[in-house]
Amino acid sequence: MSKETEFFIYLIERYAEAKGITADVVHRQWDALGITDLIYNMYEIYHVERLQNAFDDIDKLTKEKSNDSLSKI
Repeated sequence: MSKETEFFIYLIERYAEAKGITADVVHRQWDALGITDLIYNMYEIYHVERLQNAFDDIDKLTKEKSNDSLSKI
């Protein structure tokens, strides 16, 4: 398993824990918003920062993508 994959698993599990939901639910949300690959590819930045910084960035991405989806309705 690559270091990126190991970190992604760690990130999604900690993020889910912080939100009080399961990693499966988080993964489905990210897939629905089309941000899973983007988050995975942020390894170089996320793994050297405080975990809360990554969470804040993911929250921002989630909000932006959710708003984009709603504006297309």
